[in-house]
Amino acid sequence: MKSIKILLGVTGGISAYKSPDLVRRLRERGAEVQVVMTSGAREFVTPLTFQAVSGRPVRTELWDPAAESAMGHIELARWADLVLVAPASADFLARLSAGRADDLLSTVCLATTAPIAVAPSMNRVMWANVATQANVDTLRERGIRLFGPGEGDQACGEIGEGRMLEPLEIARLAFSAIGREGPLRGERVVITAGPTRECIDPVRFISNRSSGKMGFAVAQAAAEAGAEVVLVSGPVSLPTPPGVRRLECESAADMLAAVLAEIDAAQVFIATAAVADYRPVCAREQKIKKHTESLDLALERTVDVLATVAARPRPPFVVGFAAETERVEYHARLKLEKKRLDLIAANEVGHDKVFDKDDNALLVLWPEGRRELPRGPKLELARALIALIVERRAVARPRGIALAAPA
Repeated sequence: MKSIKILLGVTGGISAYKSPDLVRRLRERGAEVQVVMTSGAREFVTPLTFQAVSGRPVRTELWDPAAESAMGHIELARWADLVLVAPASADFLARLSAGRADDLLSTVCLATTAPIAVAPSMNRVMWANVATQANVDTLRERGIRLFGPGEGDQACGEIGEGRMLEPLEIARLAFSAIGREGPLRGERVVITAGPTRECIDPVRFISNRSSGKMGFAVAQAAAEAGAEVVLVSGPVSLPTPPGVRRLECESAADMLAAVLAEIDAAQVFIATAAVADYRPVCAREQKIKKHTESLDLALERTVDVLATVAARPRPPFVVGFAAETERVEYHARLKLEKKRLDLIAANEVGHDKVFDKDDNALLVLWPEGRRELPRGPKLELARALIALIVERRAVARPRGIALAAPA
């Protein structure tokens, strides 16, 4: 297998001291690394340091007569299998969002057709600033992957979100982003997440307390495992995980249509959404006025997205999710059998459990067995769940993958 060519952009920020170690971690995995430094980066780390760890001359200037005689910025843009910027400062994110090409690194980013990933690094207030978040949203919409940032102690003495991820984590994400690692490499995963909304009138709807956090964590874990991930999301305010294609919907009918449009090409369907079970028989075209002391609302069943996928002539490997308030294992196993699922992940929910929380615990069942995944951060739990799905799929009848998990 030919080596992966990674162009590593280094911008000005204290986290630049970690970037030489990132070069080493990327090379350990077999990558060729070409470093491009901005003028700000050179205030923190010398080009000689990067030359020593990369084994290649460092590029720093757009106006380099020797390099530009061969259109060097175009050569670099075409050379790379992945453009990775770590650290990516707030200034660089703003210039990348605006499409600027006023130095070598920004010009390469504009000229390349390779995937681009950025590892943000800045003070927590700068990261939270509405301008930075608008730039980040723009970059995500354009398909640029964001690795982090992490949360913790910062060089300024404050604590919060904005730390650059550690080099080992960035290296792992980089290889996952180009599909060179992971047990789901080469496979397509369709995931549903979040709640749905069923309109009563133009200003009111029926919904539930699902935050989408578990589903988005599962999407990230599947992408990390090398899959091409399509995330069909209900209305939530969560950032799209790196390397994931997101489709937004509102009602159960919208979600079903989006899933059916994608499922034929998928080997994996992970339906983590908390889809509304009922909808108003007739949604009013105008706002309902407060004229009476009571209001009767007639409801009808929505189409079951998970059951529809499981009942297809050639269904994927189907995993359901049971969110229960009592007798969790009993009700989960009934659902497993009734819908003919391959796997079901169950948890206990309630007013103070799971919904909008950052941690969870799962009981995973299949026809002939069970496994408990202990409480922990939802992303770590999602990674364990994906690993279990891969394990069970290897011994199950050949079908594909599907999973449903609210919260």
